[in-house]
Amino acid sequence: MLERSGVAFQIHEYVVERDDTSYGEAVASAVGVSPDRLFKTLVATVDGTPVVAIVPVSKQLSLKKLARAWGGKHAAMAEPADAQRLTGYVVGGISPFGQKRTMPTFVDVCVDDTATVFVSAGRRGLQIEMEPNDLISLTQARKAELAA
Repeated sequence: MLERSGVAFQIHEYVVERDDTSYGEAVASAVGVSPDRLFKTLVATVDGTPVVAIVPVSKQLSLKKLARAWGGKHAAMAEPADAQRLTGYVVGGISPFGQKRTMPTFVDVCVDDTATVFVSAGRRGLQIEMEPNDLISLTQARKAELAA
């Protein structure tokens, strides 16, 4: 999908040795970037509708802010099995690209704070580095304050 789009991107491979840090922080360390530049792709529901939220691993998703961004009242994290079924990816490797089902997508406004961001390439051990505007364009994401 990314190659067909013509956007510039780089693939980064990594190996994470599990320790007492969060998985996202361990991935950022393995890739050699700040956790503020590494974004996690989360699946949630807002008033029963599945949505995708993309936030830095250094921050937590605010479900209240996600609900507000969608114009709903109640948001909840999707069960891992549901996230995998909706996206076609394994939890811990969910990419914002090429998901089985197109869902409304939101990215935290801090995405503009850096020249490039990292997101999952669709499996554990691979990250995609790209410009924030390309991430937004390809996922048709809307920027919103999502971090708690």
